[in-house]
Amino acid sequence: MKTKLGLLYGGKSAEHKVSLQTALAVIRALDLEKFEIHPIYINVEGQWIKGPQLLEPVENVQALEFTNAPQLSPLSLAPALFQGDQQESSPLDVIFPLLHGPNGEDGTVQGLLELLNLPYVGNGVLASAAGMDKVAMKNIFAQAGLTQVNYVSFIKSEWAKAKDAAYTRVEEQLGYPCFVKPANLGSSVGISKCTNRTELDAAFAEAFQFDRKVIIEEGVVAREVEIAVLGNDEPECSVAGEIVPKKDFYDYKAKYEDGDTALIIPADISEEEYTEMKEMAVRAFKALDCSGLVRADFFLTKDGKAFINEVNTMPGFTPFSMFPLLWKHSGLEYPQLIERLVQLAQERHAEKQQIKYTF
Repeated sequence: MKTKLGLLYGGKSAEHKVSLQTALAVIRALDLEKFEIHPIYINVEGQWIKGPQLLEPVENVQALEFTNAPQLSPLSLAPALFQGDQQESSPLDVIFPLLHGPNGEDGTVQGLLELLNLPYVGNGVLASAAGMDKVAMKNIFAQAGLTQVNYVSFIKSEWAKAKDAAYTRVEEQLGYPCFVKPANLGSSVGISKCTNRTELDAAFAEAFQFDRKVIIEEGVVAREVEIAVLGNDEPECSVAGEIVPKKDFYDYKAKYEDGDTALIIPADISEEEYTEMKEMAVRAFKALDCSGLVRADFFLTKDGKAFINEVNTMPGFTPFSMFPLLWKHSGLEYPQLIERLVQLAQERHAEKQQIKYTF
């Protein structure tokens, strides 16, 4: 029997368009002999819209924006729990959240799917929330003893009351250059590199447009190396890859618009450097209690010192994104990678069904 797979994409997030590209790529790669594809589009207002079952790949992202289709109540996806809600005629076997950024990658949707007791691909509530919030993530990494660059953080009200004090703290603890980022966002949205206080002031204002909390990280002269992690309790690592941006850093335009950033796979690093970063990637995966997939990002200095920068709990997932490319070079093609993730979701869900809730 075919697996009834619900693809959840779009989302109320600055990364809405990125999610559409991910959904398009996954749909084109899915084997229609193995899967029934049921698209569920979340528009920028946060409304859930159920499209018709896809019987063939779609041509473009516009075909995935069901502007005239009826809205869907998420409760209808779980008929066993919500009998009074308007039910889907054919319950889905697995949900694949292809959502990037807040309101999708941050644990909110994962919490809903947990309440509905539906199997879903990827990380759970804790890992998703902590992985989205760079401050919480780095604090957990620090507790786990993982090597990181220095960082400080501020909430918007704290900054607004004492801007000069905030800038002085950055200068004293980090110095220049430094990077200012929204704490809860990905795809390099709202990130600025700063070399003086004027740039720092503008960077804070820019980042606070996208979040109420920002993180500022010490700048280091280093290569950017990434490792893909796949699994549940026994995660495996891919080969390492290196990002070589033509700009100062790997910003949104370089990732999604310019197309001229070099991805070198496998990265030209020593076996000792790879072993260290692989071990750190697994430690980070377990520290956040991750499941399914993670991309671990590192800085590697000229003298061979590795700093973990962050993990991405829903990394870019088109065939040309780093995560699938890393697995392709490790022997796992894109369609098989998707199938493996669905399998991992079903395994994790089956394990959870053994948990007792009464005594």
